[in-house]
Amino acid sequence: MKAGTMFGDTQAFSGFSVDNVSAAKKFYGDTLGLQVSEENGMLRLHLGGGTTVLVYPSRAHTPGSFTILNFPVADIEGAVGQLNQRGVHFEHYEGMPNETDERGIFHKGGPLIAWFKDPAGNVLSVLQDADASADA
Repeated sequence: MKAGTMFGDTQAFSGFSVDNVSAAKKFYGDTLGLQVSEENGMLRLHLGGGTTVLVYPSRAHTPGSFTILNFPVADIEGAVGQLNQRGVHFEHYEGMPNETDERGIFHKGGPLIAWFKDPAGNVLSVLQDADASADA
């Protein structure tokens, strides 16, 4: 077997831990509106294009210190507004390279992006992407 071909055709997926699967299921399913399934005490987030992400419980959970999941949207202002109405709080960074405006949106180079956390403290984002569908 050649190096590099071992996983070339596998349907790999990503995963991350949470400290409370029930809270995660409610947040990802109800608040964010994702299709969520549960099996063996773990969740699968079913994303566009057939992508899945595994969400698993961990008693030793430590939130990621980086963005673990990005959601491309066609209209970041609209997405931030809708998520605010659903109770999502956006992170605000001041005096840093990733400084955000009063709504939590970063405007200083690269795509417009806004960061928020799930109930387990993992960092997520919405980012403006002209190719994203309007109802993503």
